[in-house]
Amino acid sequence: MSVTYDVRGMNPEEDTEWNDILRKHGILPQQIKITQNDIYDSAVAKAQEEESERLEGLDLDELAELEDEEDDQVLAHYRQQRLAEIKAQADKERFGELTYISEPDYKREVTEASKDSWIVVHLFRDSIPECKLMNRFLGELAQQYRATKFVKIISVECIHNYPDANLPTLLVYGNGDMRGQLVRLDKFGGMRTKRKDVEDYLKGLGAIDPALKRALPGEGTEDDSEDDDDSNGGRMYFDLSKGI
Repeated sequence: MSVTYDVRGMNPEEDTEWNDILRKHGILPQQIKITQNDIYDSAVAKAQEEESERLEGLDLDELAELEDEEDDQVLAHYRQQRLAEIKAQADKERFGELTYISEPDYKREVTEASKDSWIVVHLFRDSIPECKLMNRFLGELAQQYRATKFVKIISVECIHNYPDANLPTLLVYGNGDMRGQLVRLDKFGGMRTKRKDVEDYLKGLGAIDPALKRALPGEGTEDDSEDDDDSNGGRMYFDLSKGI
């Protein structure tokens, strides 16, 4: 036997005995009652969330300035969190220079190390101008992208009988395997190559992280550095009699 209820003209929000019967039979939805405690808890949670977001954006000096205003335990928590972030950043950005390696070092410094970090290897000869140019660029990029390891090795130590005609050569390793290789600078214009050309190539492979880029000492924006390269109509002149 089915029963039909006529609910037209009723206010389902009214707290009446009839509405309670209809809710019991599933004809009206259960009434949601919000108490003063619910309102208070919601306000406290929102305030705590806003305070957390504010403190998370502060550095160590800014946190220190708030010591008289904020709860010591809260500040201690965020100070420890910030110190942990700084340590993690330092552990990741632990390189910072173009390092010379020899044949016995290759397995440890490149093959095995590439399981934990990106490695850029330059096969070079000092007698080749393009190699000197590449060494200069990689030395600067190593300072800017310190989470990536940059090394150089004499070409025939890395690959026996490797032809000078293929230099400079870059081998890029990541996740324990070779991810890319660049043979010569022809695609960038040879001696007209700019640091940004090499930088963009490495970015395309994922070998360097733009978010971790640092400015070189005495250098302003990236546009400023490009203006310096172009100051002679796109030509770049170096004293190649000096080692790089």
